[in-house]
Amino acid sequence: MKKECSTTYNTFAVLFYINRQKVKKNGLCPLMGRISINTEVAQFSTKMEVQPELWDAKKYRLTGKSRIAKEVNVKIDRLEEEIHRHYREILDEQGYITAELVKNAVNGVGQYKRKLLELYREYMEEYAKRVGINRAYGTLKAHKASYKTLQKFIHDCYGAEDIPLKQLDYAFIEKYDNFLRTDMGYSIATVEGYIIKLKTMTRTALAQGTIRYNPFASFIPEKALRKHRHLTMDELQKLMHTPVPNGFLCLVRDMFIFSTFTGISYIDMCNLNTSNLSKDGKGNLWIKFKRQKTKSECAIRLLDIPRRILEKYEGERTSDRLFNMPCRSALTNNMPKLAKLCGIERRLTYHMARHNFGTLITLSQGVPLETVCQMMGHKNMRTTQIYSRLTHQKVDEDVKKLTQRIGNKFRMPEWNKDRENIKNIHYGTGNHYNQ
Repeated sequence: MKKECSTTYNTFAVLFYINRQKVKKNGLCPLMGRISINTEVAQFSTKMEVQPELWDAKKYRLTGKSRIAKEVNVKIDRLEEEIHRHYREILDEQGYITAELVKNAVNGVGQYKRKLLELYREYMEEYAKRVGINRAYGTLKAHKASYKTLQKFIHDCYGAEDIPLKQLDYAFIEKYDNFLRTDMGYSIATVEGYIIKLKTMTRTALAQGTIRYNPFASFIPEKALRKHRHLTMDELQKLMHTPVPNGFLCLVRDMFIFSTFTGISYIDMCNLNTSNLSKDGKGNLWIKFKRQKTKSECAIRLLDIPRRILEKYEGERTSDRLFNMPCRSALTNNMPKLAKLCGIERRLTYHMARHNFGTLITLSQGVPLETVCQMMGHKNMRTTQIYSRLTHQKVDEDVKKLTQRIGNKFRMPEWNKDRENIKNIHYGTGNHYNQ
């Protein structure tokens, strides 16, 4: 029988029918289902076939007491119960319902996750499949850390294993933001990163239609002040000229210096091979490669210092790789040791080499911003502007150049001639305007 139920907002009906236009060779017709919610209709296949002469179009069941008729009718009953169950669950969890949502739930094809952590797990599973193709493992690792923190928040603050996506509202975000700052004691930058990842989940839920509005629409998080670090010229000189007796530490220093004079990131240093080297007609050596992060083309002419480092380690190669790069953890552990040995009294990280290139090696030496953008493999110059913060040395040099350029172009009137005019000014009376 056709069953209908209505709420204040929805009219819901389920019925079954056979498609007499598609009679199979065995004389059976496919059994179809139709879900109606308000004015929306969604049709689906029940994956069952029935004898058309036994079908009762009024009762939506097979007639007779044969074994086949009884089995098919039981399956229809169960399917109808399942449809009504999905209807109630979706309406309870999401606060709204569509015929398409119920159809997807019944078919199990394209069925969307309706809980936050459940959706996050699915997101990470799909992300993991793309690691090494167009996604980075480091970002996946960050998502895993974010997931664990979000899981702890839901458990501690809501006493639940998971929450329906419909509860992902402004109040939830604000409470989570406060939890990260107070309970977890995270820095502003860490909080911002976790909030951004939660925002990714809301965009996913919006795209699949699980939620209908963006809970971040009116949420303005506190943003961390971006401090893009680079060494001073004195610190770079200390790093380059301090004797380093330890062989491995010397390798770490040389790789850092190579990146400082080329702007090449750690992962791209690992990927460099002999095919990336080329010489132009004047004998200049170039490194040309595609960045793993952005897939942008980079072309960098090697200065004398990186050329000498390249020659130094040429005999150490065990493959076509230009360098036997240490693993990231080894770099992380040894950069502080290198800083201490060279008398650099602040935290030293490998990524600072890229900031050194953007600031000390290029912009501070008058290299145009668009050229730096191309060499660093940025897709737009906004990113380059963030990396390449001007130093006081650059400002001082530019002002000196400005002084030289305009020094003879502009002159003040001679002081003696001006003196008489100054004497004639009666301050505060306004009489000088009428002379």
